[in-house]
Amino acid sequence: QVQLVESGGGLVQAGGSLRLSCVVSGSAIFRITSMSWYRQSPGKERELVAVLTSGGSTDYADSVKGRFTISRDNGKNTVYLQMNSLKPQDTADYLCNVKGSYGWTSREFWGQGTQVTVSS
Repeated sequence: QVQLVESGGGLVQAGGSLRLSCVVSGSAIFRITSMSWYRQSPGKERELVAVLTSGGSTDYADSVKGRFTISRDNGKNTVYLQMNSLKPQDTADYLCNVKGSYGWTSREFWGQGTQVTVSS
């Protein structure tokens, strides 16, 4: 099994910054193909915020382009989400996700989430 533990959420004023971290641990034979951050607010569908592939490609939701940056520290098995110029509409529970495979079997894993609240 693969475990994901997020941290770094909190309360911040509009215009401020936060950096979320997601530590990935567990099976050494799980081959990760992508690492992502999603977010979900009450009454809304889960939204893909940013994705980083094993090849180094990134993609972002239009609503966060130019403000958020996803990155990875392979030595620490950690994926980060740097969030700048935060807006009240960024308020959500942010969840880390990894997709990969055990041999031919594809799997994905989720963290528990970390709450981000942006005040106006």
